[in-house]
Amino acid sequence: MISAFSRLLRVTHWTKNLFVFLPLIYSGQFHQLDRIYMSLATFAIFSIAASLVYIFNDIIDLEADRGHPVKSVQRPLAAGDISFRQAVSVAVVLAIILISSLTQLPAIAHIIGIYLVLNVAYTLWVKHLPVWDLFTLASFYILRIYAGGEALQVQISAWMFVTVFSLSLFLASIKRRQELLVQGTAARSVLRYYSPNLMTRYAEISMTGTIVFYSLFVLTEKADLVPTIPLVLLGLFRYWFQVDQHNMGESPIAALLQDRQMIFIVIVWAAATVFLLG
Repeated sequence: MISAFSRLLRVTHWTKNLFVFLPLIYSGQFHQLDRIYMSLATFAIFSIAASLVYIFNDIIDLEADRGHPVKSVQRPLAAGDISFRQAVSVAVVLAIILISSLTQLPAIAHIIGIYLVLNVAYTLWVKHLPVWDLFTLASFYILRIYAGGEALQVQISAWMFVTVFSLSLFLASIKRRQELLVQGTAARSVLRYYSPNLMTRYAEISMTGTIVFYSLFVLTEKADLVPTIPLVLLGLFRYWFQVDQHNMGESPIAALLQDRQMIFIVIVWAAATVFLLG
């Protein structure tokens, strides 16, 4: 039952919320305990909001998920591991916790609101629109870094914005590409508008943008971080290797957490960034 609730909340997907820590790291405030606490609180609030969104999505897509070869097993609501009433009850509890938490950190309330509204729009409508679905998915990551910045009252760099946005588009394009290759157009309705070729080109463009924008961000604003540029390249190359050789990428989180080398690269990059900025 614990495993079922963990899957309902998508606990492993909370890894995405680590993006809220980027403003803390790049502002150099990671030495201050109160700033660390604010970032941790933002991470927790975003995780609650994300889980609430996942439950809403599972409820709306319940019938479709029951007929899906993968989701009918992985999604606890569709698999029958958790009842509809239990899922709704959990969602209500999460909503109460979220509202209560935002009263303690009102600076990010508007961003969480935008995140929730966008996710509802995505679930009900946007996920069926080609290209728009990719950009909406990418915007979720952007909202995470802006939440981290608002919590600390730190202005987000334009270079950080375009870097994270490009990286997010890369991950979204790879995800759609792998869905097409592994499950075909039946996986989701929007895939009938796409082809693996097109998704590969989208991924190449956004990956190139990620490398260029990150390098410009470092060279113009954080010159001490030049040694981290090869680490970013290594991470992107390793990720695409996993996608190509082991059919990863349909779930970016799984591609990261199931590859020890990727985890090592991310840890080394984070440690190097903190050390060089410290």
